[in-house]
Amino acid sequence: MIKTTIKVLCILILLSGLLSDLRAQTPIQDTFAIPKKRFWRASGELFLSQLVPWSYNYFVRNADFAKISFKSIGRNLNFSNWEWDDNHFKTNQFAHPYHGNLYFNSFRTNGYSFWQAAPAAFAGSYMWEVAGETHPAAPNDFVNTSLGGIALGEMTYRLSNAIVNTRARGFSRQMQEVLALLVNPVNGLNRILDGNWGRVYYNRDDSVKPRIVVTLDLGSRRFSEREEDVLDKGHNELYMRLRLQYGDPYAYSKKPFQHFTVQVEAGASDSAYLNAAQVNGNLVQWPFHEGEHSIVAGAITMNYDYFHNSAFEYGGQSFTFRLNGVLKRNKPTAYTGYLAAGIIALAAVPDKYLYYGEGRDYDYGPGIAINAGGNIVVKNKLTCTLGYRGGWFRTINGNSSSYFLNAASAEARYFIGRKISIGMELGHFSVKGYYRDYDDVYRRYPFIRYSIGAVL
Repeated sequence: MIKTTIKVLCILILLSGLLSDLRAQTPIQDTFAIPKKRFWRASGELFLSQLVPWSYNYFVRNADFAKISFKSIGRNLNFSNWEWDDNHFKTNQFAHPYHGNLYFNSFRTNGYSFWQAAPAAFAGSYMWEVAGETHPAAPNDFVNTSLGGIALGEMTYRLSNAIVNTRARGFSRQMQEVLALLVNPVNGLNRILDGNWGRVYYNRDDSVKPRIVVTLDLGSRRFSEREEDVLDKGHNELYMRLRLQYGDPYAYSKKPFQHFTVQVEAGASDSAYLNAAQVNGNLVQWPFHEGEHSIVAGAITMNYDYFHNSAFEYGGQSFTFRLNGVLKRNKPTAYTGYLAAGIIALAAVPDKYLYYGEGRDYDYGPGIAINAGGNIVVKNKLTCTLGYRGGWFRTINGNSSSYFLNAASAEARYFIGRKISIGMELGHFSVKGYYRDYDDVYRRYPFIRYSIGAVL
C-alpha cells in the first residue's frame, strides 16, 4: 500500500514537471477566482472516500463486517439499534475524525463554503454508519467523524492552499503541490482535475497571504506515573513537536478558521507514534479593545483534541468562548494571555476498570472545559510560557462515573539567533475518577521535555 502510494506520487511529480516545463515560458495569468460549485463531482468524491476503505475491507481483508446487506442496512436505519462501539482509542479518536475530514473536503474543495460543506461531514458519517459496515451504527463514531472531521477538514483545506504559491515554477512548485496533496488529498486531486497542478497564475483573491508561523521542536521527553519518580524511574523517549499558528487572532472576522492553531507531537512511544494532535479554530472573532500597546479580542472556537502516549490518553471535540490579550506589544518585554471556557460535546476518558471488545478501555461523556495560559517575551530572546487545560466529564457510556482532568505546563525557551532556540518544559497530566461501583482513582503523569527548536 505504501509502495504503491509512493509510486503514484512519483508519477504525478514527473508528469506535472513536464507540464510545468511546457508552461515555463507562458506569461502569468491574472485571474479572479469565483468558486464554482460542483455538486456532482463533490458527491462522487464523497462516495469514493467511502468506497475505497470499504473495498479494502471487503476484497483485501475479507472482513466479515464489510459484507453489508439490505438486512444490515435496514437494521442500522433504526436508531434504536445503534450501539456505542468497542474500537481502539486511536481508531475512534483519530481515524474516524480523519475520515470525516475527507467527507468535509469533498464539498469544501468543490466551491462550497465552510458552513455549506459542514453537512457533508454529518451526511458522510451517517452513510458509513448505516451502510459501510454490518456492525451496529455507533453514536460515538457519528459525533467524532462529523465534528472532528469539520475541524480537521477546514484546517487542512486552508493549509494546503497556503502551501502552494501559484506564481512559483519548477521543482519548488512541484514539491509544494506534493506537500499540499499530502496535507489534503481531496484538494490535491481537484487541483489535478482542474488543471491547476503546476499552472502558473496570479489570483487576486490570494494576493494577501495569511501569516503562518511554524515551529519545530526536536528533543527528549520523560514520563512517569509517579511524580517523585519522574527523574529516577521515568521513561525516556525521543519526540518531535510541530506548532503552527495561522492568521491573526485579534482581527475581526466572521469567516471560520481565519485564525487557528495546530499542535502535533510524535515520538518513540511504546503505545503509539502519534502522541498528540490539537486543532483550535476560531469560528468567529472580534476585538473588544485595541490601544496603542494592548489588544483584547474574543472568539468562539471549535476544538479537536487527541492525546495518546505511554502514560495518558484523552480525545474530544469541544466549543469554547475565548479571550485573547496582548500587553505592551512592540515593547522589549511583551505579555500575551488567553482564557477560554465552554462545552465538550463528547470526550473519551481512560477508565482503569473498563476493557472489552477490540480494546475499549475508556468512557464516553460530555463535559465542561476551562483553558488558560500566558506568555512573556523578553527582547525576542527569552520566552516563558504557562498553560493549563482542565475539564469535568460525566460518563454516558461506560462505567458509571465522573472525572476531573487537568494538564499544566511551564516552558522556558531561549533563542540563539533569530530562529534557533533551546528549551525545557515541565508539566503533568492528572485524572481523578469518581466511580459508583468501584474505588475512586487518582493518577498523575508528570513529564519533562528538553528540545532544540527552529522557526521554519
